[in-house]
Amino acid sequence: MALKRQYDMTSLFSMASMTDVIFLLLIFFMVTSTFVFPTALELTLPESSEQTALKPSTRVYIDKDRQIYASFDSEEPQPMTLDQLRTFLLLRNAEAVQNGEENFVALYADEEVPYGDLMKVLNLGVTNGLKIVLATKPAPVSAMPDGEPQPAPIQAQ
Repeated sequence: MALKRQYDMTSLFSMASMTDVIFLLLIFFMVTSTFVFPTALELTLPESSEQTALKPSTRVYIDKDRQIYASFDSEEPQPMTLDQLRTFLLLRNAEAVQNGEENFVALYADEEVPYGDLMKVLNLGVTNGLKIVLATKPAPVSAMPDGEPQPAPIQAQ
């Protein structure tokens, strides 16, 4: 007598592995999104209600001890003197002109840095034909005057 086994086919799909993949992707994007604009320097930027849509590739930092650092793209900031900074900026500007790009320099200075030190770097840019933008952090809404329009959000290019 031949006995037949009955096999039941179920049409269920296990979503356990799919949710694991989704959680891993979520964690990956959360971790990598914090590396969009890494800075190794602790700077307390002054506040401003104005914002710009420029995305500078060259960055100059002045910390509260008045030490100057500079970096290009995602490089680590390197300490420099004012003369070394001038050479660095001219080289980066020459590369940008050669590639047909516009080179903007962002100046990140701690709010404790004397105005004279900022002017040295800004004058360095003006005398060498560089466009330097002073970086600030957004001012709180309560600090904005009444009737002033809200600043536009920063747009990445």
